[in-house]
Amino acid sequence: MKPFDAYLHTILTEGGMEAQRHGSSTVEAQHLLLAVAAQEGTAPQRILASFGLDYPAVRAALEAETQHSLSMVGVSPSSFGLPRPSTVTPSHQPRMGETGKLAIERGFASASRKRDLRPAHVLLGILRAEVGTVPRALALAGVDRAELLARVQSSITDDGIA
Repeated sequence: MKPFDAYLHTILTEGGMEAQRHGSSTVEAQHLLLAVAAQEGTAPQRILASFGLDYPAVRAALEAETQHSLSMVGVSPSSFGLPRPSTVTPSHQPRMGETGKLAIERGFASASRKRDLRPAHVLLGILRAEVGTVPRALALAGVDRAELLARVQSSITDDGIA
């Protein structure tokens, strides 16, 4: 298996595990972002960390986004004592959700050829979403998404791939 294929497999597998932990039946972009942030020593993980987005910080940003979104409709989870999300059983693995599919598609589309794909393309695809949970979470965390995108794109270009 080629390095990129192994990385992608890991991200998709870990993203599925993140979805399970959150009680989701689908793997969405936020689960993939958590998986990317958890891959110690990879270029995408290092880029996220340089913006203060290690795994715990990404998780906190996503939790803040959930709290914020719920508060916008007048719901306070702490007021209601909501139960923890139920986990998906192993026989019912989460399937790829729409935002997860779109993130992967955007990442793949950003490379001219499959052999040019690098792990940073996965992060690029996740970050290129203009709307949704990930952009809202990054905004709430005070991250300049445009600057982060530029850094990811630069890392791909610096790797010798336009």
